[in-house]
Amino acid sequence: MESEIVIRYGIVGVGMMGREHMTNLSHLRSHGAVLTCVADPHPASQTLALQLSESLSLGFFSCLFDSKLKVFSRHAELLDSGTCDVVVVSSPNMTHFQILMDIIAHPKPHHVLVEKPLCTTVRHCAKVIDAAKKRPEILVQVGLEYRYMPPVAKLIETAKSGKLGHVKMVAIREHRFPFLVKVNDWNRFNINTGGTLVEKCCHFFDLMRLFADANPVRVMASGSIDVNHKDEIYEGKVPDIIDNAYVIVEFDNGSRGMLDLCMFAEGSKNEQEISVVGDIGKGEAFVPESVVRIGTRAAGRAGVETLKAQDERIKYDGLHHGSSYLEHLNFLSAVKTRGSGGAPAVDLNDGLLSVAMGVAGQLSIEEGRFVTIEEVLSVQ
Repeated sequence: MESEIVIRYGIVGVGMMGREHMTNLSHLRSHGAVLTCVADPHPASQTLALQLSESLSLGFFSCLFDSKLKVFSRHAELLDSGTCDVVVVSSPNMTHFQILMDIIAHPKPHHVLVEKPLCTTVRHCAKVIDAAKKRPEILVQVGLEYRYMPPVAKLIETAKSGKLGHVKMVAIREHRFPFLVKVNDWNRFNINTGGTLVEKCCHFFDLMRLFADANPVRVMASGSIDVNHKDEIYEGKVPDIIDNAYVIVEFDNGSRGMLDLCMFAEGSKNEQEISVVGDIGKGEAFVPESVVRIGTRAAGRAGVETLKAQDERIKYDGLHHGSSYLEHLNFLSAVKTRGSGGAPAVDLNDGLLSVAMGVAGQLSIEEGRFVTIEEVLSVQ
């Protein structure tokens, strides 16, 4: 083991993403990460987690678990067990608020990595932030891992270097498949997800802030549910999550961002295409091609450079092209150095603003008007 410091992990919510976290942690054993326990109220998810733990402990991963994985039905039981130092929250969106409040209030401090979105409402995000301020010893990181995708990280580095000049425009296109089926179909309804622009697009609003190096001022959006889920009925209710949208964001430094979302576009070569344009040059990132293109106004089309973006630290690509692995690597380092100033790479304010931008977009679609971030943040 490269590190003598062992960090014990627990995971709350072992559906698809929770089990993805399990696999990522299995690749971080040499860095001192050990998964000891999980919690989930659904027996089927518990069974799948146990089966996965057994498969990961075979062969190369034989040293992953020091003992049989402990399984709890409730997150409170996991917290009281004393079997973990860190909690990964990957339960359904609408459960994040109460789980986070319980973790933060627990007598034993647990560091936290919470999946996006931080919460489904701005009010709940603000309450979590207020609670966390009273427990400064606890490190809380928000799982906006798209920052770590190699081509995106390369484009962020390029923009921050000044090579593109002052960033004026950020355009993000996600053309992909529909929402996956989740336990009890919780992701089919806005009340559970916060809405598509919160649930899915908080990633992209976070990236816009990074590229623009600014905070959002107002949002205008147009979207609807046009193709997906219209023939589905759950307990007599038809899903209300939108499946496509255009969103325009204005920032406090004069930059603008645009999101083009389509969730019935399986016939796409790249799922994400990101364009960042400054007054000197332009950069583009393509996922999953993992290609970055960088050019300047002075050199023109002939001077555009094409790079293959890779990160040799990635030991497991998983569902998000290695970004979840790098997220865990970063978070683990912050946990180990918390006592000497280690801080989350994606903090609670990042999580709040990414949700606020999504909430503003959802409200803009409902009311057909620009919505200010100040308006959204004042609703607490």
